[in-house]
Amino acid sequence: MLTNIFFSHHCISPSNENVISDRWQPWWEGYQPISYKLCTRSGNETEFRDLVTRCNNVGVYIYVDAIINHMCGTTAGAGNHSTCGSYFNAKTENFPAVPYSVWDFNDGKCKSRSGDIEDYHDIPQVRDCRLSGLLDLALEKDYVRSKVAEYMNHLIDIGVAGFRIDAAKHMWPGDIKAFLDKLKDLNTQWFSAGTKPFIYQEVIDLGGEPITGSQYFGNGRVTEFKYGAKLGTVIRKWNGEKMAYLKNWGEGWGFVPSDRALVFVDNHDNQRGHGAGGASILTFWDARLYKMAVGFMLAHPYGFTRVMSSFRWPRYFVDGQDVNDWVGPPSNSDGSTKPVTINADTTCGNDWVCEHRWRQIRNMVIFRNVVDGQPFSNWWDNGSNQVAFGRGNKGFIVFNNDDWAMDVNLQTGLPAGTYCDVISGEKEDNRCTGSQVYVSGDGMANFQISNHAEDPFMAIHVNAKL
Repeated sequence: MLTNIFFSHHCISPSNENVISDRWQPWWEGYQPISYKLCTRSGNETEFRDLVTRCNNVGVYIYVDAIINHMCGTTAGAGNHSTCGSYFNAKTENFPAVPYSVWDFNDGKCKSRSGDIEDYHDIPQVRDCRLSGLLDLALEKDYVRSKVAEYMNHLIDIGVAGFRIDAAKHMWPGDIKAFLDKLKDLNTQWFSAGTKPFIYQEVIDLGGEPITGSQYFGNGRVTEFKYGAKLGTVIRKWNGEKMAYLKNWGEGWGFVPSDRALVFVDNHDNQRGHGAGGASILTFWDARLYKMAVGFMLAHPYGFTRVMSSFRWPRYFVDGQDVNDWVGPPSNSDGSTKPVTINADTTCGNDWVCEHRWRQIRNMVIFRNVVDGQPFSNWWDNGSNQVAFGRGNKGFIVFNNDDWAMDVNLQTGLPAGTYCDVISGEKEDNRCTGSQVYVSGDGMANFQISNHAEDPFMAIHVNAKL
């Protein structure tokens, strides 16, 4: 289902050896490296190579979540409790499987009392001290930069197409540039000669701090965390927000330029209340609103979009906090990860959520591919939470997030004909499995959406025309 009809890129969780903190193996272990060997709970290097090869062969390119700001936490102890069994000693900062020693960390540069980041308004502290106790690598040293580049180049040789740079905000932009400059071009078995890896950097910039996303534009795209936080607030109708206000969505809302933005409704951190975005973030737990938000994101031209694919965990709130937010992927009693099973309706089982397989989201990915390069057009709103817009003469989408029914005639900009709504169904054997929309010769169409509908939005595009 990750064929290039739908998805062109797939970002995977960290691929290098990490600490095993306890037998329950929380998900965040993957963000505490021990070495750059390719073995994690997801598999070994042979299995990783197989994944990359098979995905590349069908036009789905792999981005790796690269954890290079730090190694494991100071409290990880010493021993070989790691996913490849490599020995390490966090207390003496000894990682022989790389190798890194105490000289390769920023302890001497950090000026905070605890050695951790204490003040996010102090730029050197944010970039030279430990993030939540994680041992901070001295990326100003050419040796450290070379080890990082060696790891990333190994992945490029295998065939990966790019990287998410985790915790980029906690590294100096010049240090990131230095190791990126050491990277090879992509593997010519799958990519044309001279192709550079796609880079996007995790920079949490919600405003109000001296470190901004724009400081990292020279290295690649940056994560625009304001996107999901603001869109969630609008779709939830909190703080007096209305969908009508989305007419100038994008830079008009104070976001980074579209060609620098990597956008998403939620990610692995903030769907659990970690990271950035707060309570407004929409997730699969809020399925009806979530599908609307993802649908809006995929229809709108702003940014490079990323769709989440999650696993379910046993949420349990105590005093407003989910005490199970640490729980890792669905696992068997021996700690091994459960396989992703596929249900008859093509969704996933075994507590894998697979939002990317939901019909509404999958079909909106197709919509985005069909309308690529078309201008934002034919905006309409009712001054409240009923809105619509088109993408040139290729696609049109309509939302009813009000508490009353919608019955409107709108200019779609599309050629005359009968179209299948790709939210309630799809085009199959020259018929619609869901609702139909009739576009007249002047581009007008009638849209009726109940406020009680399972999915109170509709989308049509030229590839779903009968």
